[in-house]
Amino acid sequence: MGTSVLPTAGSYLHNFFYAFIPLFVATDIGGIVPIFLSLTKGLSENERRSVGGQALLTAFIISLLFIAIGRWVFQLLGISVADFQIAGGILLLVLAVGEMLHFGVKEGLPNVHVGPVPLGTPLIAGPAVLTSLIILIPLYGYRLTLSALAVNLLLLALALSQSRRLVRWFGDNGLRATSQVISLFLAAIAVSMIRRGVQTLR
Repeated sequence: MGTSVLPTAGSYLHNFFYAFIPLFVATDIGGIVPIFLSLTKGLSENERRSVGGQALLTAFIISLLFIAIGRWVFQLLGISVADFQIAGGILLLVLAVGEMLHFGVKEGLPNVHVGPVPLGTPLIAGPAVLTSLIILIPLYGYRLTLSALAVNLLLLALALSQSRRLVRWFGDNGLRATSQVISLFLAAIAVSMIRRGVQTLR
């Protein structure tokens, strides 16, 4: 029995890694932390934690809803996975280039109501994450994809709770530089999505 369990566990971890990485890149923790600090500047620590919790809960609920009805919407509109791969890849590529060229979400004034919007969506559960989810599910299944999403949100929750410390360690410019590198990987993933979609249509 020991010889059959190990390959299964190894295969699960292998697939989990390949589901985790696109979502990690799409979540863009390094880009969200500075925006979170900017939007919550002047708020108390309790208010900041509340905003972070609202953002994460909103992102999780929207992701679940998209997973639940995304396929149904595809069938209703006559959209194939290949169509969504190409369209989603183009959108991700535009978003990634926009982030690298500083065309991203503008920083706003501090507000206790910024948790659901814009932090929860479209910053966390935005087109990048939702596109990744709808493409990952046919490849790795619901359980593994949701596990990868949950781990990414937990990492983001940790980053938001330690956001001030992260800025002291890496500096605002360091976090933004990390975000630029992540955006570059996101662009590469977008090109890969477009390529796979075109190959599927052939």
